[in-house]
Amino acid sequence: MAGEKAMKDIVVIGAGKIGSTIARLLSRSGDYSVTVADRSAAQLVEIEPHKAVRTVETDITDDAALKALLAGKFAVLSAAPYQLTKAIAEAAAAAKVHYLDLTEDVGSTRRVKQIAAEVETAFIPQCGLAPGFISIVASDLARHFDTLESVRMRVGALPQYPSNALNYNLTWSTDGVINEYIEPCEAVVEGELVEVPALEEREEFALDGVTYEAFNTSGGLGTLADTLKGKVRTLNYRTIRYPGHAAIMKALLNDLGLRHRREVLKDILENALPTTMQDVVIIFVTVSGRKDGRLVQETYAHKVYAGPVHGKMHSAIQITTATSICAVLDLLAEGKLSAKGFVRQEEIGLDVFLANRFGRYYAREERAVRSA
Repeated sequence: MAGEKAMKDIVVIGAGKIGSTIARLLSRSGDYSVTVADRSAAQLVEIEPHKAVRTVETDITDDAALKALLAGKFAVLSAAPYQLTKAIAEAAAAAKVHYLDLTEDVGSTRRVKQIAAEVETAFIPQCGLAPGFISIVASDLARHFDTLESVRMRVGALPQYPSNALNYNLTWSTDGVINEYIEPCEAVVEGELVEVPALEEREEFALDGVTYEAFNTSGGLGTLADTLKGKVRTLNYRTIRYPGHAAIMKALLNDLGLRHRREVLKDILENALPTTMQDVVIIFVTVSGRKDGRLVQETYAHKVYAGPVHGKMHSAIQITTATSICAVLDLLAEGKLSAKGFVRQEEIGLDVFLANRFGRYYAREERAVRSA
């Protein structure tokens, strides 16, 4: 009909908890037509019917089928396991479509960056919570300083009501959790970019009267380590859990050797730990540096709880991860981000992100505290 804005065709790869939430958000915006692709027919059946959503059973490892699926589309959003990142990015480059993903895997992101150097479209990895939104927050705080001393980023997706020895419930990808507990972690220590071991450098802190622990995990810094290299003395990312979690995971991974048997560990966790919709996402970023010659500190602290999205309950990790990548897609579609080459999360302004219709989910009951 004349005067109507044409909907942009999007492919979402992965029909799990996050992929289905992305499809729900985009289709109900009125601006996107969404194709959800997955190799699992059972997963696709669970996608809520909508006039702007269609589902396609596709083997993502079939290069020809994937390229055909992406042909003529505006963008592809990967909500698939991190192991498939490279294949999807390469297909996006061949099909000349914009590419966004949620991966926390460092090696996969390096490959995406290499591909992005030779494409005419935007390649924006790590569009979730951490990496993703956490880098937007840290970069925003860092801009307020003349010189930087430290940037400390802490994020956790936790059950509101922990009830087992691990004080944990499965809230997102088990493969992703295991990967970030095993792979080396980037950090800046005394001004030098280094790798530090996962599950180490444990610390405790309290927020709203609750005690938490935090420890090194892989991938959460995203590209921020490269961006701030040479500009900051200390930069690190740690995952937040309830006290006691790290000790048990270290016993499983190291003492029982399950770091070398990931499939066994995945089977144990998925059969022993229940999932929960009653979770909370904690975002805690502290930056210190000098302003007008004085050493000062600013902190951003915020919690996001499970809640309804278009009338259906979603977990906090679903909400934060899905709305983040949807917000980045929206900003790209609106011409507010570079439409060519590699785009870093820290290039996105926090105010611009929170003003977006999807980014606003992070601003609900805003309890961000800034203190200088």
